[in-house]
Amino acid sequence: MLEKEIETKLKKCIESLGNGVQYRKFVSPGYTGVPDRMILLPGGHVIFVELKQPGKRERKRQEYVQAKLRLLGFTVYSSVRTAEQIEQVRQRCREVLESEGIYTP
Repeated sequence: MLEKEIETKLKKCIESLGNGVQYRKFVSPGYTGVPDRMILLPGGHVIFVELKQPGKRERKRQEYVQAKLRLLGFTVYSSVRTAEQIEQVRQRCREVLESEGIYTP
């Protein structure tokens, strides 16, 4: 599966949560290695996601930046490439929404 196909599936999955959830491309001019996408959730929660084609892996710089984000307390998903991993991201978003009293299954 191409990274673009993974991207499309994840985007649809996250946007289907509604409740003001935003799915954005993360671009940081002058600072390399940032994750591909960020998910903005009510209550000031941010989840970062790095998408990868099967067989590909993060570069050292990406691993470094992800570790820095985790040290700051952010949730970062690495090498998301399967339907199961997409579901894990969606489930985490639902948990955050539930903790904010917004989402009820």
